Amino acid sequence: MVDRESFAQKYGPWAVIAGGSEGLGASFADQLTDAGLGVVLLGRKIEPLEEEAQRLRANGAQVRTLSVDLSADDLTTRVRTLTDDLDVGLLVYNAGSNSYGAEFVEGDLQRFQLVLDVNMKGRLALCHHFGKRMKERGRGGLLLVGSMAGYRGSPWNALYNAAKAFTRVFAEGLWWEMKDNGVDVVEFVVGGMKTPAMARRGMDLSAAAEPADVAREGLDHLTDGPVWVSELAGGVATADHLNTFPRATIVDEAANSLVALGLYPPK
Repeated sequence: MVDRESFAQKYGPWAVIAGGSEGLGASFADQLTDAGLGVVLLGRKIEPLEEEAQRLRANGAQVRTLSVDLSADDLTTRVRTLTDDLDVGLLVYNAGSNSYGAEFVEGDLQRFQLVLDVNMKGRLALCHHFGKRMKERGRGGLLLVGSMAGYRGSPWNALYNAAKAFTRVFAEGLWWEMKDNGVDVVEFVVGGMKTPAMARRGMDLSAAAEPADVAREGLDHLTDGPVWVSELAGGVATADHLNTFPRATIVDEAANSLVALGLYPPK
């Protein structure tokens, strides 16, 4: 990470991490508290949030937690009750793993909507709220964790991948709007890592990057927006490949990888 004092001055004294209870989110919390920032951890389940908070507090960190549904209509209102008295200089939106996969026309539309709301609705709500505050104070950062999934469509994951593509394009426009106001915006695109969420999806993580290393990379490249593709968990060469034509070949590759994992076709 860059110099601790200058980092804390620009992005501190507090950071909000959506999806901060495990994996990459917990690693972001480690890195930020090591830099001297207080952190607000947001997540759906209170038990892992409190476990992470206790671990950080044992090392002297200032931590607040909030169990909240990131797809809820009252998300901003609830988050404000915990953060309005804080000077928040950094938002890390790390939430948005795929909670529901199915063939689109056979699936449950309400469950698909939840995937969209966590990845898009919650992200927009928190970026709008904290981004406005950062613009007014003239400094800060919005780090939006993206995914290689956003570079191609995929059967069984069509809505999830589309939501990830939305994140990248949104970040590009927001970066331009904020870049002359002292607020850094970057979509940090990641692939496979040794995280509990990816393990639950049945991914082979034997050669995958460690979350701590990936989190450090993301924070080191806050000023390299609008998009930074992780060199440790993904790589520009992979993103370039997924952007190529013909698109049918790229989507076929996605389908074949799901077949190999036993995830498609649905049982």
